[in-house]
Amino acid sequence: QVQLVESGGGGGLVQAGGSLRLSCAASGSIFSINAMGWYRQAPRKQRELVAAITSGGSTNYADSVKGRFTISRDNAKNTVYLQMNSLKPEDTAVYYCNVDLRNWLGRYEVYWGQGTQVTVSS
Repeated sequence: QVQLVESGGGGGLVQAGGSLRLSCAASGSIFSINAMGWYRQAPRKQRELVAAITSGGSTNYADSVKGRFTISRDNAKNTVYLQMNSLKPEDTAVYYCNVDLRNWLGRYEVYWGQGTQVTVSS
C-alpha cells in the first residue's frame, strides 16, 4: 500500500499575486516512481492537469500556468512540489497530486493525494 500526503495549501486564502508551495510525499510499498504531477478541479469543472514531471526531470505545464508555476521533485524523499507564483482567482481549485509508480510486487499503479484547497481572492 502507498500513501500520499499533501501539504502547503493550508486550506486558507491567498490574495491575487501571492504565492503558495504545495508538497506531496509518497510512502509505502514503492520500488520506483515514474511520473509525478499535480491536477486541479474547480467547482463545476473537470479535473485538469496542472503540471507533471518525469523521473528524468522533464516537465509539462498547462498553458494557463506556464511561467507562473514550477513543478519539481526530490527523488530521495519521494516528494513532488508545486511552487505557485502570481496566483490568480482562476487558480482557485482543489489541487491533487498524482503519482505513477511501480511497487515492490512489480505492479504499476497510480495514486492520488487527498486534495488540498487553494483559494485566491481578487
